[in-house]
Formats: sequence, C-alpha cells, structure tokens
Amino acid sequence: MNPVVVVHGGGASSISQDRKERVRRGIVQAATVGYNILKEGGSAVDAVEGAVVVLENDPEFNAGCGSVLNVNGEVEMDASIMDGKDLSTGAVSAVRCIANPIKLARLVMEKTPHCFLTDQGAAKFAAAMGIPEIPGEQLVTERSKKHLEKEKLEKDVKNSDCENPQGSASPHLLPYALEAKGHLNPETCGLCRS
Repeated sequence: MNPVVVVHGGGASSISQDRKERVRRGIVQAATVGYNILKEGGSAVDAVEGAVVVLENDPEFNAGCGSVLNVNGEVEMDASIMDGKDLSTGAVSAVRCIANPIKLARLVMEKTPHCFLTDQGAAKFAAAMGIPEIPGEQLVTERSKKHLEKEKLEKDVKNSDCENPQGSASPHLLPYALEAKGHLNPETCGLCRS
C-alpha cells in the first residue's frame, strides 16, 4: 500500500487571491513533510505531527502562530492526535505560550494515562515534559488582531440575545496520514475560540 497524506488547511470563506496562494503553498509544504516522513519509514503519527507542526508555524493558518484570538486578544489553542494502530488519543485545550500544541497532545497520548489535558493542567504537564514556553505575543499576527477587531464590531451590531458569550470553537486543520501498513491517523487542531 502506498502511503497517503491528506492536509486540510481551513475553511475560510473569502480570502484574497494572494493569500490563497500562500495558504496553498503552506498546505503543500505540510503534506510534503508528512509524506516524506512516511516514505522514510516514519509512522502515521509521526507524519501527522510533522504536517501539523508546519501548519502551526505558518501564520496563514488558525493554529500556533496565526491562531484566532479569544475575546481578550490572547491565543488559546487546542490540538488532538490519535494513533490508528491502537486508537490511543492525546489532546490539549486552552494552551497558551506553546508554539506547537500538537507536540504536547502527542506527549499526553504517549506519556500519560490521560487522553485530554486542559489549561493549567496542560501547562504544568508541558513544563514537566520540557516543552519550551514562548511569549504569547509571538503567536499573535496582525491578521488575527484585525479579525478580532472586526468580529467585536460585528457583535456590537448583532442582537446580544443570540450570542454565545464563550465564543465558538471549530476545527480548522484536519490532516490525515495513511501508512503503507494501512494505519490511518486523524488529527484535529486549531480549535481556537473566537
């Protein structure tokens, strides 16, 4: 069986033509990294993690650097990963000041009896695992700031009775990797609150 990597980089409804090209290049780069990991004998988990790291490091995507900001103008990120061989999972939510939440989610899967850590528990675990913290400002982009400003203006105009005060969360990155051995690994990342 030939290895396969599928990367979905988001569901933005209207983006400029020049940004579409940057997004396309980022998706191709992520898929290429994942595919090369598989071709070199890496597992589907390795491939998915590698692809997601590319997306988390690219400011064009709602993950890592470039994440949608919460109502306070801060980046809070979620990530999850699954091993298709044994269906083990790892997930983190509301993590801050970490460049690559997917790496932390994988550590939850591989190094703990848990499947999900959030906020302070995830932060303590990250510190214990030696995951370096970065200043939160490094994750904030001008595009994210403008998006938040626009969203706040639109919410002021809408009827507040229909608003969800916690914001909404939706998955934006959906890489999958299929190993030559037939193991499928899904991942969701970028469940960022707006």
